[in-house]
Amino acid sequence: MRIVNTTQVPRSLLHYTLKVAMIGCLIFSGCQSKNEPQEKKTKVVTIQVKGSDTLVNVAQAWAEEYKKIAPSVDVEVSGGGSGVGIAALVKGTIDIATASRNMRPEEVEAAKRNTGKDAKEFTLGYDGLAIYVHKDNPMKEISMDQLAAVFTEDGTFTKWSQLGVTIPNVDDDAIVRVSRQSSSGTYEFFREHVLNKKDFKLGSRDMNGSKEVVELISNTKTAIGYSGMGYATPAVKMLHISPKTGEPAVPPTIENTITQKYPLARSLHLYTLGQSQGAVQQFIDWILSAAGQNILKENGYVPVQSTGN
Repeated sequence: MRIVNTTQVPRSLLHYTLKVAMIGCLIFSGCQSKNEPQEKKTKVVTIQVKGSDTLVNVAQAWAEEYKKIAPSVDVEVSGGGSGVGIAALVKGTIDIATASRNMRPEEVEAAKRNTGKDAKEFTLGYDGLAIYVHKDNPMKEISMDQLAAVFTEDGTFTKWSQLGVTIPNVDDDAIVRVSRQSSSGTYEFFREHVLNKKDFKLGSRDMNGSKEVVELISNTKTAIGYSGMGYATPAVKMLHISPKTGEPAVPPTIENTITQKYPLARSLHLYTLGQSQGAVQQFIDWILSAAGQNILKENGYVPVQSTGN
């Protein structure tokens, strides 16, 4: 076997070999640099928020704005009603439940039994539950007694004429009652504070969302219904409400909601299981910050900060 002396290899061949080797190193290192960012890519965290239809619009606005300042956090929002959100939280299938009512004692107990954790409540703001009628309805105010007589199962008011109201350009002045589905926290609040926990009169139009309530009323001259004051549009108007017939009526304003002068003022909540950690708690802290509360105000609700608490 002949042994080749490398010193005898032509210089041009050595240059060629070195050049190939250098190109190979560059290609290899280039591939590595392309792969490194994938390995170091920040993990996306998903936060599941479910519940109140009163809050679904503002919750979606929070999610979209929060994505701008926390790109690695996806906040997925869905409605269905306060009861639906709380039921999901009780089962431990979501991170945050939004609610326009308080959790019931039996729901708190069920959450503890199912998950081993206590439900934690955050008050995020306040809302006035507005009574809506069509913009052409001449009515300006209504009492709590009259509302009960319209909506309860034993209520005597079925026509607008019984309330001293004449609806222009209609052939039938029968009152069209617009309500919410029974899983709604708004439904529960209205039933407790207006109907004194009595049952609703049969035959109402029960809508799945707060927005749908207002939309139906805007297209129905003889309709009356209830929804958060943040859903007001030019096609409807919000009635002033008096605590009792004959007493001064109070408009549903931010100031009257803060002072609780408005008879249907209510608090809005978030619920978690135990003390939330990490991304979930950071998101809640942001909701309660000036930035998050400003979005709440822009959507027609009263921020917690406005109360001085």
